[in-house]
Amino acid sequence: MRATDWDIKKLAILRALRDRGTVTATAQALLMTPSAVSQQLTNLAKQLGVPLLEAHGRRVRLTDAAHLVLRHAEAVFAQLERADAELDAYLQGESGQVRVAAFSTAVPALVVPAVRALRTAHPGIAVRVREAEAAEAYELLSAGDVDLALSLAAHAPTARDPKFTRVPLLADPLDVALPTRHPLAGAASPRLAELAGEHWIFGGSGPWSEITRAACEAAGFVPEQAHSAAGWTAILAMVEAGMGIALVPRMAAAGREGVVMCALGEDRPVRHVVAAVRSGSEDAPAVSRVLEALREAAAER
Repeated sequence: MRATDWDIKKLAILRALRDRGTVTATAQALLMTPSAVSQQLTNLAKQLGVPLLEAHGRRVRLTDAAHLVLRHAEAVFAQLERADAELDAYLQGESGQVRVAAFSTAVPALVVPAVRALRTAHPGIAVRVREAEAAEAYELLSAGDVDLALSLAAHAPTARDPKFTRVPLLADPLDVALPTRHPLAGAASPRLAELAGEHWIFGGSGPWSEITRAACEAAGFVPEQAHSAAGWTAILAMVEAGMGIALVPRMAAAGREGVVMCALGEDRPVRHVVAAVRSGSEDAPAVSRVLEALREAAAER
């Protein structure tokens, strides 16, 4: 086997099969036919001299040799991203376009302030924003449809994933939203455990339901869900009406006359926000500028 046998295009197809799980899904993602995907991987196996796929029921799965190949290939893909970054720096300097996918509360709290700062400091950098929750954001990032993704750390790929570089941005405290006449509305840093007997408002499923339940269970109780809502406008309206209380991330909180946002005490939960880029692309000047602007926006909160 020679280094020239390592075909980058075919290795990218093999990586896509690992990530997508089936030949059909891989073909759809790469705009190829399933037979073309299979043929390319068969040719790659012949070039490398090792079996890459094995039958698994009605599907195929990667062999140990294929996983070994991909471990080395990830370094090649990252180096190619760095090469693209250096070429981008040479050709574009301070100009360029960065596509950002971010979850809903991160857009006004972090992305918009970063874009405002970039307009002044680096007007040649254009930022295109797409609201997306973590699963979609990382799929877009992996496919090359966005350059940077913002998500909660709990829903981000692990730091060991070689495809992505994670950048910590913010530890966002969760405050409790109380109606103004609540007995604890004027309390200084109450503990979450003191609210165990309250009626709670949170989503019926999804990330925010998981965060609320996990925070309350860590404080020693299971929250009684009185009402279900996913949007902060609806949740805070119900709190204002005295229908219950809610945990609200500080960067999502909006002023409402009949609601008191109360900072919790020693058992205050937090959620960690991270940015992620494809490994190697963090050196692209435009991406680097956007990351720096996001760090500065996070530091000012």
